Amino acid sequence: MLLSGKKVLLGITGSISAYKAADLCRLLIQAEASVRVIMTEASTSFISPLTLSVLSKNKVEVEFVNDDSTWNNHVELGLWADLFVVAPASATTMAKFVNGICDNLLSATYLSIRCPVLIAPAMDHDMYLHPATADNISVLKGRNHIIVGPEEGELASGLIGKGRLTEPQKIVDRIVDFFNPNQRLKNVHVLITAGPTQEAIDPVRYISNHSSGKMGIAIAEALLKEGANVTLICGPIQLKTHNFIHRINIISAEEMYNACELHFPKAEITIMAAAVADYTSETISSEKMKKKDDDLVIKLKKTRDILAYLGANKKANQILVGFALETNNELEHAKDKLKRKNLDLIVLNSLRNSGAGFAGDTNQITIIDKHNNVEDFPLKSKAEVATDIIERIIELKNA
Repeated sequence: MLLSGKKVLLGITGSISAYKAADLCRLLIQAEASVRVIMTEASTSFISPLTLSVLSKNKVEVEFVNDDSTWNNHVELGLWADLFVVAPASATTMAKFVNGICDNLLSATYLSIRCPVLIAPAMDHDMYLHPATADNISVLKGRNHIIVGPEEGELASGLIGKGRLTEPQKIVDRIVDFFNPNQRLKNVHVLITAGPTQEAIDPVRYISNHSSGKMGIAIAEALLKEGANVTLICGPIQLKTHNFIHRINIISAEEMYNACELHFPKAEITIMAAAVADYTSETISSEKMKKKDDDLVIKLKKTRDILAYLGANKKANQILVGFALETNNELEHAKDKLKRKNLDLIVLNSLRNSGAGFAGDTNQITIIDKHNNVEDFPLKSKAEVATDIIERIIELKNA
């Protein structure tokens, strides 16, 4: 996904912040990077090589020579990496980098590295402010290394000041920026809904629909690739989503309404791809309803119209996208919904089109904008359809 196919060599030095390397390694793996780890001997006092070996799924290198007399080839490590990340980087290690001292595997690998280098310093406030450290950081910047942080905060010494390791998520964000500099929705807040809702009748029965959530999740993942901060409000489905997507699981239409109401105000783009129930049971039995000889009659009431609420409360800088699944008079119904609910775009698909609709891995859509411009698309995979939808949203955002 975000770092799929990218090879990150992670160097860990003797700073107390080394314990955060576990989170950093975990986040890199979640972003689908390949990770190999080099530790200085000093760093092993703060975090176990075994921990990082399990997280990275690779053997952690510490010494030039292993206990079995095999050699760790620092040149090979340097050639393998697409990016060398040193986090935390202690004052000692940065001084070694500046002066070309290679008395451990990490510093020797630095001298062999051919890829870009990202350094995240971490040390006490006074050490960070010392002219020697400032000079060393200046030299490293002059070598076009990426310097991330440090941040201000409470330090191990008890002081409050600059020197704290940048939080692992922010470091990963900077790594993603490095590999994907042209993300068009970088840091744009996007709200998306996906899947069905379930409207309870009694403790074991409910009313629902056939929505699989595949289309909404495909859009959420395509948004993530473009750098968006994605909040996904998801009905009861089994599909997994990327760990970098903020997923909120709901069951009923009322729960989806409440979640949308909470998260909509900060969303710059909202995409309502969920198949929300239009009706829910007026009363929910607290006990399982028993089968009887006569017919069962369930009185239904309307659910709250989430899309209409969002359209009525949409600000000028917000983009709102709706979906319409129709079986007849498709274009007419979609245009009416677009206008009534104050949408910027509506995505129409018809159950009459073979290969479109619920559950499958393909879809065929028509996109209509608020000026009634209509664009038809051929049958495509839902991942490709998601890209088509996002392209139109980006065009609208940049207009």
